[in-house]
Amino acid sequence: MENKKEKILEVTKLEAGYKGMSVLHGIDFDVREGEILAILGSNGVGKSTTLRAITGVIKPMGGTVVYRGEDITGLPSHKLVAKGISMVPEGRMLFSGMTVEDNLLMGAYLEKEKGKIKERLHKVYQLFPRVKERKTQIAGTLSGGEQQMVAIARGLMCDPKLLILDEPSLGLMPKLVQEIFVFVKEIAATGITVIIVEQNANDTLAMCDYAFVVQNGEVVIEGKGQELLHNEEVQKAYLGG
Repeated sequence: MENKKEKILEVTKLEAGYKGMSVLHGIDFDVREGEILAILGSNGVGKSTTLRAITGVIKPMGGTVVYRGEDITGLPSHKLVAKGISMVPEGRMLFSGMTVEDNLLMGAYLEKEKGKIKERLHKVYQLFPRVKERKTQIAGTLSGGEQQMVAIARGLMCDPKLLILDEPSLGLMPKLVQEIFVFVKEIAATGITVIIVEQNANDTLAMCDYAFVVQNGEVVIEGKGQELLHNEEVQKAYLGG
């Protein structure tokens, strides 16, 4: 059966690296509207480099990145935000001395219409009731899990079509990881496409639609999340099973 959902991102033969040294060697993948795609692998294999090359933080050495039919290869990050691509970086990067709501408003900096900003705040608060409860609190005083929720909520304030999450479970207790992943599923259910980079492979595979494992800058295995979760070879080689 043909998939009628719009192809949001298509990456072909992506090569990227630092100071002339290639880290990625021809990465290929695509993701459609409302899907969750996971990029898995241990530290230093090229997961974050893939995100940086997609989002214009570093310029690809080769290959193409096509977003909703438009070639965006090498476009700087701020131009991608205006097109509907939002990235929540590893480590949350909140303004710790500002309130939760002021942090959220920073995510809508490109929007000039106050009515639209108010509407987005309302949507975000509906999705994250705990963030609403904490809206007047100083962000730096929140727990790690709450800070991660605020970071994701801020990423939604630019009204993205594609939300990219870099290691959202980093440093969180297992119970909080489950909570964050429930929110990720709810976000995808609204039609937003999610790309998630994670080391927490088991929980991520249980949640995502599709996943691939990166090793030494190449895709070594790919498939539906549930299939990879129950694949013995994947368990032994990549998931510590």
